[in-house]
Amino acid sequence: MILSSTGPVIVTGTDTGVGKTIATAALAVVARAAGKTVAVVKPVQTGDDDDAATIERLAEPDQVATLARFPDPMSPYAAARHRGLPQLPLAEVVEFVAALDKDLILIEGAGGLLVPMGTYSWTMAELCQQLNAPAVVVVRAGLGSINHTALTLEALRSRGILSSVIIGSWPRVPGPVEQANQIDLSDMSYGLAGIIPEGAGSLSPEEFRARASGWIQPS
Repeated sequence: MILSSTGPVIVTGTDTGVGKTIATAALAVVARAAGKTVAVVKPVQTGDDDDAATIERLAEPDQVATLARFPDPMSPYAAARHRGLPQLPLAEVVEFVAALDKDLILIEGAGGLLVPMGTYSWTMAELCQQLNAPAVVVVRAGLGSINHTALTLEALRSRGILSSVIIGSWPRVPGPVEQANQIDLSDMSYGLAGIIPEGAGSLSPEEFRARASGWIQPS
């Protein structure tokens, strides 16, 4: 579903810190290697990280954009409210994405699927519906991932949103929990779309791009 998609694809997660940025970069690399033009959009960036810069360094997509930045590591809606800053309306994101002329548009959310993002507390689930876009859910490999993934997938399916799952930060030496979760997550999501190894974001851009195709499953 991911590699065959054109237009917008939402990259969300079961939580913060699950590896959405590195998964987005890997997807961009594989799509570009397949001859697609790729834009990456980060609607909101919170905290000190710069996900767009990381993706640009690792993947070199055709276009990268961040629409709003807030300094506090909170949910976007709370971060804007805390500083008294203007929030990002859902309509502005939809309008920006609609104007992009790229084969694939990867839109990386902040936090999980239902985290409040901006004006009227819209979520990435609502953005999926507005754009009629499929979702890629990045999940943890260890404890807690089964329940959190099941809840996220149920929220997507109840809204009629197609979804795939990528495991982020797969350990170099997976234990029994990770091995069991790989099987269960594959069954839950009708096959995994990818497994990103631990430390992938620390690779050089050249090595990252050389290895990315081995992490993403054809679909």
